[in-house]
This record gives sequence, C-alpha cells and structure tokens, in this order.
Amino acid sequence: MPSITTPIATFEELALPLLVSLYNHAHWLAGNHSEAEDLVQETLFKAIRAFHSFEPSTNFKAWIFCILRNTFLTSRTGIAISRTVYLEDQTPAFDIAAPGPTPEENVIHLDDQVALQAALEQLPPSLREVLLLCDVEEIKYKDIALILGVPIGTVMSRISRARRALRDLLRLHLGGSL
Repeated sequence: MPSITTPIATFEELALPLLVSLYNHAHWLAGNHSEAEDLVQETLFKAIRAFHSFEPSTNFKAWIFCILRNTFLTSRTGIAISRTVYLEDQTPAFDIAAPGPTPEENVIHLDDQVALQAALEQLPPSLREVLLLCDVEEIKYKDIALILGVPIGTVMSRISRARRALRDLLRLHLGGSL
C-alpha cells in the first residue's frame, strides 16, 4: 500500500487496501456494525467526489481517514446515538471446529480481548482515537496531527497519556500484574 502516490494511481488502487482499516476505525467511532458500514460508505462517496483535489505527493491514508473522522463528527450533530447491539452483528470470537488452542486458552484469550476492549471503551474519546490511529492503524504522528487537526505535540502527549491510562485500566482488571 503506497503512502506516496503516483499521478496514475486510481482511487480504487488507493482505497481498496484501506477498506478493512476504515471499517475498523469507523466501528470504534460509531459503536456498531451498521453505523460503521454507513460511515465507510459515506466516506468513500465523499472521497471519490473529492479525489480530484487529492495531492498525489501526500499520504492518501491520512487524507481518507481525515474524511472518515469529519464525516463521523458531522453525522452526529444534533442526532441521538443509538447503542443497540444486535446479535446478528456479532461475530464468533473463534471457530470451534478449527484446530488450534485448547478451550482453556480460548477463554483466556477471549478474556484478554474483553478486558482490552473494555479498557479502550473507558478511555476518553480523544485518547482512544489517537491511540487507535497510532497503534492499530500505524499512522505516523504528523499524519495523525493532520487527521485530528491538532499540533504534533498534542498528538504525542495524547498518545503518552492514552497508553498510560490504558495500562492502568488493564492493571486494575488483571489485578496489578502488568
């Protein structure tokens, strides 16, 4: 996935490799499957309409994540957010028929995932978002600063505070073993 594009790169060549990352981030922002899908669809629609304004020498991932974030923020203006979770939107954590870890290992792994997700959800949105962009999406600090519209020093500070807060929350859940 090129971060610096050539003038001949098409929208599809740049956007398709990012669909999973866009959806995952949208899911964290929106809180459920259907809203995340709608958010990604709206983001892609806006991005393809504005693709002529994309500068090929810049980072496409940062550009489209900025559109995703702005789309999320503007979609929430004056709208009550429903947090209903439908069972059909949930995916199983592991495939029972697949060879691999024992049931005990699966439960421990599942518990760790639940603890991590719960800790992430307890972080303030500004810290959670910067942590996900940095550590999950592996976006560079300067690009995160562009996406969020804040100075790079603020990004660095938020990442530090987010990691510390996440570590403290996980330490509480795991009984101080971190």
